Amino acid sequence: MHISWKKLAIALAILPFVVLLAAWIGFFNVGASSGHWKITEWFLHFAMRSAVRTYALAVDVPEALPRHAIQPAAGHFARGCAICHGAPGEPRSPVVMRMLPQPPDLAGTIGEWSDAELFRIVKHGVRFTGMPAWPTQERDDEVWAMVALLRELPSMDEASYRDLAYGERPAPPADAAGTLPQALADCARCHGEDGFGRGSAIPVLAGQSEAYLLESLRAYAEEGRASGLMSPPAIAAGPQLWPDLAKHFAALPAMHPGGGGDPALVRRGKEIAERGVREANVPACLGCHGRQDRSPLYPSIAGQPARYIETQLGLFRVGKRGGTRFGHLMANAAKGLTDDDVRALAAYFSRSAAPSATATR
Repeated sequence: MHISWKKLAIALAILPFVVLLAAWIGFFNVGASSGHWKITEWFLHFAMRSAVRTYALAVDVPEALPRHAIQPAAGHFARGCAICHGAPGEPRSPVVMRMLPQPPDLAGTIGEWSDAELFRIVKHGVRFTGMPAWPTQERDDEVWAMVALLRELPSMDEASYRDLAYGERPAPPADAAGTLPQALADCARCHGEDGFGRGSAIPVLAGQSEAYLLESLRAYAEEGRASGLMSPPAIAAGPQLWPDLAKHFAALPAMHPGGGGDPALVRRGKEIAERGVREANVPACLGCHGRQDRSPLYPSIAGQPARYIETQLGLFRVGKRGGTRFGHLMANAAKGLTDDDVRALAAYFSRSAAPSATATR
């Protein structure tokens, strides 16, 4: 028995060198044409599902998925996901069918995963496959929006999907890649032809200052402002098209905000906007955002969707929004806001009119 254990120890010590030698001489076939051995395929899939299940235990699942935000998620899905996973009316590329492992057709497999597991896969991707991680690890709100979209996909018809993902703007010709028409079409998917945004999770760009829009595009492209939804189109447009995009949306007529809402909440928001919250070191919002002579790098937030304002203030509060030269000012100002303060400010500004459209250009 003593000799057997000794021989086993020697064999285990030599085994790594044998494996390394086999890899060095090219014994292991890494070609995708023949596929994995069945046992290898089973083990990799087993390991993936087990890892996703285990790590998903730590995911804090919201009470309700943010279905109000599925429109920008659909735009991202059409750009980066549909080619591998398919979409309503858009079968997977034939090239994808030769990938190893083959990406699943999501319409038939989404039901196999819990919300927490989908979140884990979308945010972190899957190693040894073509599934990448989300472009930024700072925006869980965007990942949850994608999870909400994935839940809708199996029951979504082609017309509904195309409206969400592409909008009404005709697709540019195939040779338009890298041109202003293509970049505008990419922007209009979410921000609309009129620049008013195609949902409550999307900001109004119409009438915003050129300087602020240009600074924002640069921040997204350079990843100073984290967004898995905005960084890819900003990078694709490139610095050569940013000025034209900023000029285009700044020239569009600004939106006139609607009324309604909880009067008490709006009054509280107005009070914070005009006076701040002295005991929490929150300055008056209108000191920067309400002046006609404000810096063109200060955005107009009047008339923005309430849910969008809430999300952005929430990101500022936890230090996950910035990237522009004055972003730190908002991060400091937002630290003292409570959840109720954020809701009140969102209610007030979403129903306010900008002091002057021309003063910001």
